[in-house]
Amino acid sequence: MKAVISMLFAASVMVACNTQSDKQEALLKSQQKTIDSMRVAMEKQAIIDSMSALHAQREEAEKWEEIEKNEATSHTQAVANAPAQTAPAKKKWSHTAKGAVVGAGTGAITGAIINKKRGEGALIGSLIGAGVGAGTGAIVDHSVKKRKQQ
Repeated sequence: MKAVISMLFAASVMVACNTQSDKQEALLKSQQKTIDSMRVAMEKQAIIDSMSALHAQREEAEKWEEIEKNEATSHTQAVANAPAQTAPAKKKWSHTAKGAVVGAGTGAITGAIINKKRGEGALIGSLIGAGVGAGTGAIVDHSVKKRKQQ
């Protein structure tokens, strides 16, 4: 009798465990179906987004082409109606300005090399160099002015 009860108990436990695993398997399958359907929906949305972006790019390109076309037309009309103008000549640097810039750069490099405090040496050197360069440039400007007068 004990053996029969033990067998029935073992069989009921096995059936209960087997039912539990079937339920878990069914639950996993339903979860996997849900995940798969979500992936499909995400892929569809990605395709829709890329198509929307492409459409927006095309509209933007068409807009710019239209703007460029209008500008080209208006520019052509403006050029045809406007009198010919020459571009103003660039004003050249004076020898004084050139000398000051070159002197400042050279003085800064020399001052930074000579002085142990690099920043202070560069500052002092640039000031002295700018002064010497401006003076030399002023002398050259004065001599050029004399030559033009003769």
